[in-house]
Amino acid sequence: MNYDFLLDPNVWATFALLVGLELVLGIDNVLMISIMTGNLKPEEKPKAVRAGLALALILRISALLGVSALLALKTPVIFGLSWKDIILASGGLFLIYKASKEIHHSVENPLDEEGASAKKLSSFGAAIAQIAILDLVFSIDSVITAVGLTPHLVVIFAAVIVSFVIVLLFARKVGDFIHNHPALKVLCLAFLLVIGVTLMMEAFHQHMPKGYLYGPMGFALIVELAQMRQAHKIKQRSAANHRVDK
Repeated sequence: MNYDFLLDPNVWATFALLVGLELVLGIDNVLMISIMTGNLKPEEKPKAVRAGLALALILRISALLGVSALLALKTPVIFGLSWKDIILASGGLFLIYKASKEIHHSVENPLDEEGASAKKLSSFGAAIAQIAILDLVFSIDSVITAVGLTPHLVVIFAAVIVSFVIVLLFARKVGDFIHNHPALKVLCLAFLLVIGVTLMMEAFHQHMPKGYLYGPMGFALIVELAQMRQAHKIKQRSAANHRVDK
């Protein structure tokens, strides 16, 4: 096989772009997996996170290997919708339902996270099944987008693997950080809700530029992190003043 195309700077620019896109989708996956595994037993969470991310990688590679069949999913089959559109719409609906349900639970039962929720623990299999459904949706969207950017599958494979390794290194820390900060968890659920709506729009051929989506989400995240930092500083100062008063 001829790899002369690797000497082309445009190929490396495309590779960098693909790694960036896959990292964004990887973060979506981490958010999704963190929420789906939130009600598991503590000892099962790390296994579920690793299994969910591994499943995402396997599905993306499988989609790349069957890319010709995947592209055929874009042929309209009913009401002008293709199988790809139907899959995206189904995934979007599921994500909207799941995120809305979790937001309601987090807001209406804020003290139930550690206590009474124990009797509502999800099964490991159910969590993995839900993760698999959304991994499939994200994989189809990811691969079709990647193939549209470059015809070189080796470049796409490399981008998928590099981004997966990066996400895997930080997945557990990100998931734990989200679950330890209730306000941030609600914000992440809102992000998943927006992603679900976006998938629905994509299914009905209403394209939204990713910058319009991830820009405001990133800004909201920065504001929330700054607010958390401020609250932490105030708490530290109050504790220090309390010790001095004693």
